[in-house]
Amino acid sequence: MANENWWDEGVHFACQGSGKCCTSHGEYGFVFLTKQDRQRFAKHLSISTAEFTRKYCEKYHGAYHLIEDGKNPDCMFLKNKKCSVYEARPTQCRTWPFWPEVMSAKAWKKDVLSFCPGVGKGRKILKAEIETNLAEQTKAENQIISESRRNKSN
Repeated sequence: MANENWWDEGVHFACQGSGKCCTSHGEYGFVFLTKQDRQRFAKHLSISTAEFTRKYCEKYHGAYHLIEDGKNPDCMFLKNKKCSVYEARPTQCRTWPFWPEVMSAKAWKKDVLSFCPGVGKGRKILKAEIETNLAEQTKAENQIISESRRNKSN
């Protein structure tokens, strides 16, 4: 029986700490946040969720995302090419590079393999773990869409 997905046999991946995925790449610029992401950040920073949201977030079409500096494409939490809030990083960062929109062979080659030095390195991420990441990212995206609709109607 043929594999259904190019990644069914697994993908070798290990973060190399390059920080490249923490830099705006046009279309993938915003780091969108679920309510749980904002709560996790706030707890990590020992501030309230409301304070975290006021200080570090903006809304785009009703969806919260980390504030971006137009003069610096790097995430505000990227320090010396390392995530300064790694333990609290949002779902979007936790699930990289296994996002639904980049899992076709063509998109993977164009959007991931071309710039992420962690692909092909480290342990083999098995199909089940990839599917877990995809499901987690999809759930977060659906939560963001739902929250965005509520925020726009308020």
